[in-house]
Amino acid sequence: MNLKIAALAGDGIGPEVILQAKKALYAIGLVFDHEFVFEDAFVGAIAIDKTGNPLPEQTLNLCLNTDAVLFGAIGDPKYDNNPDAKVRPEQGLLKLRKSLGLFANIRPIKPYASLLNSSPLKKEIIQDADFIIFRELTGGVYFGEKKLNETGTIASDLCEYSEEEIIRISHLAFKSAQNRRKKVTMVDKANVLETSRLWRRVVKKVSEDYPDVALDFLFVDNAAMQIILNPRQFDVILTENLFGDILSDEASVITGSIGLLASASLGKTNALFEPIHGSYPQATGKNIANPIASILSAAMLLEHFGLHKEAKKVYEAVEKAIEYNVVTVDLNADSKFGTNEVGDFISNVILSKDDLYFKIDNIKIGQSTIV
Repeated sequence: MNLKIAALAGDGIGPEVILQAKKALYAIGLVFDHEFVFEDAFVGAIAIDKTGNPLPEQTLNLCLNTDAVLFGAIGDPKYDNNPDAKVRPEQGLLKLRKSLGLFANIRPIKPYASLLNSSPLKKEIIQDADFIIFRELTGGVYFGEKKLNETGTIASDLCEYSEEEIIRISHLAFKSAQNRRKKVTMVDKANVLETSRLWRRVVKKVSEDYPDVALDFLFVDNAAMQIILNPRQFDVILTENLFGDILSDEASVITGSIGLLASASLGKTNALFEPIHGSYPQATGKNIANPIASILSAAMLLEHFGLHKEAKKVYEAVEKAIEYNVVTVDLNADSKFGTNEVGDFISNVILSKDDLYFKIDNIKIGQSTIV
């Protein structure tokens, strides 16, 4: 298979982790005889610095004319710390999602057995947790009308949803549940929000098409608590944009590091794959950022195109890195491995497990790495 992939590294650690994802895909291409062609483009703060626009037309056109987008991270302290900034990096990602019609963000949450002690939650609570969050991406307060009065003392953000926006992501969530443990949990705030009451009515109607899938509801405040108290109860969580953004970051503590969580953003014809972590500007250029989430995002890209054997190979290589403690400092404070070394190790496992050899407390890679 030949795939043309837009690589939008973005800001902060984005370029460093995207490079490792590319290495893994290059290795997959060599092993399975695929060709992945990457075209780089600017987005976020770096795009503002270079063009004045967080999503230049050239970048958007590239994304519209490629098979998929591999995304890094966006954000910069000079914008984060300036509430008066009129142009912000995040506007680029929001516009990209809207322009590509990416209405569903899918975030798997499943801890690795060898990292159960890395989570701040008790091992007995998170063991065997395995769920997916389906977050709606194109509606809600992020895209609603925004108002600020003339004196700058009153502000509002309109939360608005249509039936169609709810229906299309609901079908994806129920179809996913059919291939899992057949349970969907709808998270909302229907006791106070009219949009949430619309969500409930629509999701109940959609559920009639999936009689083999159980449906239950939780208010978002209770859901936030339940994810920590008993994450094993969840199979597929379905929710709106703002709630999904918050809950998926909260759920990252189950895995032990937000640097392990990948995501896919899907539309009818386009797809974008990205780690859920931010740009982590404090780590930029220090070779300490965890690249695993970005590499796992590449695995989700492979799955999207039906390359399941190839994706499994990436997952196995990541598990091998974690098993042998070839991880960055967020997972092991005493680790001597950095972003590049973890990426090299995973790529080489994909290429040939037999070329890896080990010495006491020291792991070396016996095959030249992919650059």
